[in-house]
Amino acid sequence: MRVSDGSGTEPLFTYGTLQLPDVQLDTFGHRVDGDDDALAGYRLEWTDIADERVAQLSGLDRHPILRRTDDPRDRVFGRVLHLTPEELDAADEYEVSLYRRASVVLASGVRAWVYVA
Repeated sequence: MRVSDGSGTEPLFTYGTLQLPDVQLDTFGHRVDGDDDALAGYRLEWTDIADERVAQLSGLDRHPILRRTDDPRDRVFGRVLHLTPEELDAADEYEVSLYRRASVVLASGVRAWVYVA
């Protein structure tokens, strides 16, 4: 399934380590600018990262992870990155098995991918 934004790229809502410059450089080969946005009905929790490479790259052994609550008062703020299909594949490889990619509608009305628990 694709969530295209009409420009040949795919929007990915990021709320954690994929916003870090070092993670972007390693994952995509360059920095990726994004647009501020939010996702309602989810909250942030933290999870231990056992993948040594990912923990070393991010500098964190605990990463944020989204949990769906369906409570509109719960809101997570982040950035939408516009990625090529190859960059989206690279993001999939970076995320550990605790995460899965899902399609959501953001506060702005944009449909985007996001990594959730």
